[in-house]
Amino acid sequence: MKKVIIRKTEEIENWRRNINSEINFIPTMGNLHNGHIKLISTAKNDNSNVNLVSIFINPLQFDNKLDLENYPQTIDNDIKLSFSNGADAIFIPSNEDIYPQNNKNIKFLKAPIKLSSALCGLNRIGHFDGVCTVVYRLLNLIKPKNLYLGEKDWQQLLILKNLVLRKKLNVAIKSIPTQRDFDGIPLSSRNLHLSKNERKLISFFSNELLEAKKNFQQEKKINLNEIIKKLSAKKITIEYLEHLHPHTLQKARFEDNISLLAGAIKCGETRLIDHVFLMKRRPIIAIDGPAGSGKSTVTKLIAKKLKLLYLDTGAMYRALSWLMIKESIDYKKEKKLHNILKDISIVFKSNTNSHQDVYVNNYCVTEEIRSQKISSIVSKISSIKEVRKFLVEEQRKIGESGGLVAEGRDIGTTVFPHAELKIFLTASIDERAKRRKSDKNSKDSQEIDLHTLKELIKKRDFEDSNREISPLIKANDAIEIITDGYSINEVVDKIIDLYNDKIPKEIEIK
Repeated sequence: MKKVIIRKTEEIENWRRNINSEINFIPTMGNLHNGHIKLISTAKNDNSNVNLVSIFINPLQFDNKLDLENYPQTIDNDIKLSFSNGADAIFIPSNEDIYPQNNKNIKFLKAPIKLSSALCGLNRIGHFDGVCTVVYRLLNLIKPKNLYLGEKDWQQLLILKNLVLRKKLNVAIKSIPTQRDFDGIPLSSRNLHLSKNERKLISFFSNELLEAKKNFQQEKKINLNEIIKKLSAKKITIEYLEHLHPHTLQKARFEDNISLLAGAIKCGETRLIDHVFLMKRRPIIAIDGPAGSGKSTVTKLIAKKLKLLYLDTGAMYRALSWLMIKESIDYKKEKKLHNILKDISIVFKSNTNSHQDVYVNNYCVTEEIRSQKISSIVSKISSIKEVRKFLVEEQRKIGESGGLVAEGRDIGTTVFPHAELKIFLTASIDERAKRRKSDKNSKDSQEIDLHTLKELIKKRDFEDSNREISPLIKANDAIEIITDGYSINEVVDKIIDLYNDKIPKEIEIK
């Protein structure tokens, strides 16, 4: 593809019409550095879409006229860097192109107060309004499939995600983690203004945040006053230093697993921001839903793609049901059952085909627990108080350090109520019966006629939803996904997109 430079808004539509491809859009204000290069190269490597970089110094983002006049302009170098790192086209409009006079079609937007009034919004009045206005204008002109943004400007990222939802724009936001220089400071166009001494102070500030993150992983708490004291001793001017919820920007709560430590300082005339994410444990995805909704297949694929542990809680209940049948255990005698459970071991092991096998007391039961005989009894077994208490405790032990995706019927409500992402996966009874009928791993289901299979699924749904202990219900904060008409890969991609929207990329860095 021939690389092009577009300078007029009226040229964008013609260009779009001729490329016959989806667009990845990387908006910038020029003066490109390695952080921008990472955005461009990530977009290039993500897919086969056309990559468009915009270079536009947005006057609405500056509350100080002198700051706008002094903003570095390095257009020739920006063009060279963009093209050499994966850009197919560069859009370099003028102020008159983006904000034509007397044009009533230009919408000057307001950023949501709840997100824009904290942190940088405290002193940069109108800044985020300008960001929303220019990005909305550019998105309507370019109509990209994906919008690539850096997590360095985390507050701005949240506001633009809100903009996309609010305006119902058909664009996916892809983010990359904060890119840091050799001395730990975030890459920024403003770093050019730093003297040698000012850079040392910025480096001290950034490294204090990184050290706080490291300490938090061990101690699970943060001492803001101690950090402020260290910064003040270096004569660093602190604009703000806050410990917040990463998505609402409200004060962090004790129960928050992931939180945000964000700060802004001034060195001379230069203002810089930085942040780190604090995490008590790695993220958890909880997937609930009725039998036959595709939970196991979807969960396995998500675990593989996101490199998370796959916790098949349903297999644990099936394994216990299998043992009770095999050993003729009378599960109605609670006291005796309690003593038996103490000596039961249920573990998962990866086999040579990269799948998980289920072992009960060192005996592999992976295939045997999928029979219709087990399916007919597992709901009754799972409703026993002692059984649920035992297995929920076992599941929570596995999830103490996080980093897993679990599926079952009470994962988001009972086992992991503080999971970062909760999904309620469901499908119509007709759809679930067809899936069971075509499941080659379930020989019993293939031998039963479709009508009988539907009745069995209805019965199982009723038992699961009406049991006294931990019934199958959708958690209040769960996202419901109805899988009828969707392929497995489409469902998996949808959940991974939701995960990426919830979990900052930075915390995935080892």
